[in-house]
Amino acid sequence: MKFLNRMIDRFCHNNRKFGIPMLMKYIVFISAAVFVISLMDTTGTLFPILSFNPSQILSGQVWRLVTWIFLPLNNQLIFTAIMLYFYFFIGTTLEREWGAAKFTLFYLLGVLLNIIYGFVMWIVLGSPNLAFGSLLVPNFLNLSMFFAFAALFPDHRILLFFIIPIKIKWLAIINAFFFAFTMVTGLLAGRFIDAFLPLVAIFNFIIFCGADVLAYIRPHKSRFSGNTINFKRAAKKARRNMDSQPYRHKCAVCGKTDVDYPDMEFRYCSRCDGYHCFCQDHINNHIHF
Repeated sequence: MKFLNRMIDRFCHNNRKFGIPMLMKYIVFISAAVFVISLMDTTGTLFPILSFNPSQILSGQVWRLVTWIFLPLNNQLIFTAIMLYFYFFIGTTLEREWGAAKFTLFYLLGVLLNIIYGFVMWIVLGSPNLAFGSLLVPNFLNLSMFFAFAALFPDHRILLFFIIPIKIKWLAIINAFFFAFTMVTGLLAGRFIDAFLPLVAIFNFIIFCGADVLAYIRPHKSRFSGNTINFKRAAKKARRNMDSQPYRHKCAVCGKTDVDYPDMEFRYCSRCDGYHCFCQDHINNHIHF
């Protein structure tokens, strides 16, 4: 897992323009527009046109590779509004923590895995009809973001039903049971598409957050514990050398200092081995030492 994380971090570091800033804002906005249009669609033709259907995609309707992402789960206004807001909050938080490049890669990889899964199941089960296409919805794709958020901020509290405070890790456990329930009931009922679809979201989550989950489960091997002593020792050494330097903070990536950019924020990363400073542009977008 650490090897994959290093490869992802290195790719994002070398391709900083790869990401789409505020990606979740566009996804939520388009999804809300599709939901409103679907309420006015009395003919019921919108979903069949936008849904994922391999046979229609191979016939030239390539927009279906993307449009299934924006399909609403149901026609309930309050439920849809709450879920879209929740996805927006989680997505923008992950983007601030990871950077636009890594979050974009996370979401696009989830989309790609779902598309591959859809084509594989279409070939294996031989289901070219539109009913199959309606099953590939962004529900589990967006819930993989929820797992990632819980892995990074397990003790973050939210108000369940806007009243009950609860830590996000407990909701993640409930979400995991929902995934397991969906898989078991799908297998028992012979709905293999439903049964294995959660595995796609779990696989995407493990690629990006498997190391964080293991660090939380095994605190003695936490991502912070190995660097604590070195970080403190390096911090003391850096403070002793501050008087001989013309600046107080210098970014380890771009070299900007607080003297050249007095209005810029500088922070120190405790995940790096040693005492390394980063500017506000690189604190969440750098390869850890």
